[in-house]
Amino acid sequence: MLSNTPGSPTLHSNAAMAVELTGITKRFGAFVANDGIDLAVRRGEIHAIIGENGAGKTTLMNILLGLLQPDEGSIRLNGEEIVIADPSVAIKAGLGMVHQHFKLVPSLSVADNVFLGMEIRRHGLIDHAAQVARTRDLSKRFGLQVDPTERVGLLSVGIEQRIEILKVLVRGARTIILDEPTAVLTPQESRELFQTLRSFVAEGMTVIFISHHLEEVMEVSDTVTVLRNGRKVATRPTAELSKDQLVHMMVGREVSFDRRPRASLHGDVVLQVKDLWARDDRLLPALRDASFTVRSGEVVGIAGVAGNGQTELAEVLSGLRPASHGGAWLKGQNLTALSPAAIRQAGLAHVPGDRMVRGVDRNASIAANTLMGRQHRAPWSRGGMLNWNAINQNAETLIKSFDIRARGPGDAVKRLSGGNIQKVVLAREFTNGADFLLIDQPTRGVDIGAQEAIHDEIMRQRAAGRAILLISVQLDELAALADRILVMFNGRIMGEVSGDDADEERIGMMMAGVAAPEFAAETAS
Repeated sequence: MLSNTPGSPTLHSNAAMAVELTGITKRFGAFVANDGIDLAVRRGEIHAIIGENGAGKTTLMNILLGLLQPDEGSIRLNGEEIVIADPSVAIKAGLGMVHQHFKLVPSLSVADNVFLGMEIRRHGLIDHAAQVARTRDLSKRFGLQVDPTERVGLLSVGIEQRIEILKVLVRGARTIILDEPTAVLTPQESRELFQTLRSFVAEGMTVIFISHHLEEVMEVSDTVTVLRNGRKVATRPTAELSKDQLVHMMVGREVSFDRRPRASLHGDVVLQVKDLWARDDRLLPALRDASFTVRSGEVVGIAGVAGNGQTELAEVLSGLRPASHGGAWLKGQNLTALSPAAIRQAGLAHVPGDRMVRGVDRNASIAANTLMGRQHRAPWSRGGMLNWNAINQNAETLIKSFDIRARGPGDAVKRLSGGNIQKVVLAREFTNGADFLLIDQPTRGVDIGAQEAIHDEIMRQRAAGRAILLISVQLDELAALADRILVMFNGRIMGEVSGDDADEERIGMMMAGVAAPEFAAETAS
């Protein structure tokens, strides 16, 4: 049996090649996305591919899946050369990919989504019972716990990812590609995913794992390939590398994620939240009696496992969900009585947690996306007419300032990598002149170099006197940036810790529902 231990000699010495890409080159006009890349992935290993946004990772995988055709180079699967003309060829050859952004039908059941397009039929009709049984068998076999009869629209993002994995398994995939698979998962869900990947390897399957999270790469992969600027830097056994070496190979320099130095700038209260309650989409209490303040020149972090009221808090503050009780005041104005547009005018800028749903119009250009929310203001609009010269010049400036990897402001956002799409959102919101920044998961799906740049920008906004509420599932991010950290569980704030003393064990206890003594006393009273 093949060993599951990362860096296992068995995997590197005896396993045959599942995938071999040789001299892969792909151009988009004058831009070279892949430049003569060689990649060899052994059967029965977890092979990580890392690199900054725009390094060529997604393009390379799209070529392997037949979504794009290479301008040069060849592909071999299990030792045989193959031309993957379209995705159907890839599927028949045993390849499957779970993308960053899921493609599920919310109104259908789990089983119906799994078999969508290849339904099991009996006497000409869809055999729903057979689809449910097959889905249940696969989920048990690989530890992907799902209820095949549940409607997808009621499920968490973590469960949705399991459904996407089941979709590729039921189509016979033996090599599974996962693009930023943990970007939308809680730490617990990520650990469950890693167990699933190891179960794949135990059955002789192959996993290609694209990620920006180096701790995960070090934990789960056997081999790692680093791409930079469309070229391969190196392929090495993971056990031979340190995290610092990987960072240097990715970006060509050292990157620091230590706690950022700061001056004490806490000024007047900008946001006051008092006794705030809200219901979720099922009309159940999701936010319970939240009270806190955020001052100018302060970063207040919100920690907690996803699904514990953080989303509802952000939605209430931005006007996307009504409060059921209590209030939130931005410089004296009650936000719960205002529309989203009025809230933005009152001085709130919002980086939403789901960039594809509420952050961008994926079909519009970069320039159009950077315009959103300011389209009625000079110099971008005069006399009811848009000034596209000013709009494009502003977009070009933001592309340079935020290092958005694109050909120009006319590029459609849907053509960008996930991290570059996030940069478009950040560029628009951080330059809006707002007094209060509501930032939800700012570095989700963003590469190491870009994470450092985003953290630097958040600290610059703090130094400029902005009041910042930072929601993140990454405790190390909160520890690096926040002045104070509030911990949420089941819609309640369980306690507060200083960013200077962000003890992970103490925060973890509160994330699991154990209130800090002072908060427990308040709740009891």
